[in-house]
Amino acid sequence: MKKTILSLTLLISAPALWAFSPAELAQNLQKPQNVQGNFVQQRQLKSLSKPMTTSGSFTLVPQKGLLWKMQKPFETTLRVRSDGIMQWNGSQWVNPNASKLNGQSRQIKLFLDLLGGNTQGLEKQFDLKLNGNEKKWTLTLTPKTAITRQIFNRIEINGDTLVRKIELDEKQGDKTTMQFNQIQTDKALDSFSRTAL
Repeated sequence: MKKTILSLTLLISAPALWAFSPAELAQNLQKPQNVQGNFVQQRQLKSLSKPMTTSGSFTLVPQKGLLWKMQKPFETTLRVRSDGIMQWNGSQWVNPNASKLNGQSRQIKLFLDLLGGNTQGLEKQFDLKLNGNEKKWTLTLTPKTAITRQIFNRIEINGDTLVRKIELDEKQGDKTTMQFNQIQTDKALDSFSRTAL
């Protein structure tokens, strides 16, 4: 009888023991020394009939920072680190004109937190709900602070061993989707990226 009860207890508790947790997700995302790839971002503004599309490449070095190189429709390079966002003007890093960022800074900081495995940072501003396993997961972020509730309805992130897609549903009716492709991990950084990060 004791064995039966013990077996039932183990079976009932097993899903909780084997569940994929935000801490495990963070650990997996921190494994690569760097992540490099391309992105396509579509931003559907409530006031426009067609989405605005931007594309480019990115380089992430966890615990150090993110380079976000937009190539279309115009070229701009941003560096995101714990000390803030800077823009490359062709010869040096400068403080960017906030209006030129067109709302991308929040999304880029979010991307940095997530790919850098900083789920603790996200938990300060969002309630996290993680579904799936380490091979295919969805992380839903629901705003819990006054500031994030003013900006977002929800954020959904999909991935496997890496983040593949981020969808932002914003309060004013705008929606942004970022897709990441041609991703490589632990590839040697070029000299610009090494110096910048």
